[in-house]
Amino acid sequence: MDFSSIEDVRNRIDQIDSELVKMIAQRSQCVKAAAVFKSDHSAVRAPDRVQQVIDKVSKQETDTGLPTVIIEKVYRAMIGAFIDYELDQHDQLRKEKR
Repeated sequence: MDFSSIEDVRNRIDQIDSELVKMIAQRSQCVKAAAVFKSDHSAVRAPDRVQQVIDKVSKQETDTGLPTVIIEKVYRAMIGAFIDYELDQHDQLRKEKR
């Protein structure tokens, strides 16, 4: 990417952030749907699945030149937030079934 000013850089970051927000919203819908299929909090936390996702995205980053440590930190933070969200969704579903 070539930029001629800090404003150009910031504008591009804003565009990327806008796309990221849309994609994160789509991911949240999937997470909400997944809560229906999980029987308990342990299934929601699913540490083996978390590691599987981290491993998969870490392999993908090698093609982009992005340092593994960045992608792992970003994904661990995002997954942690989604686990909290999914736990809430799971609890609401259980309450509705009573």
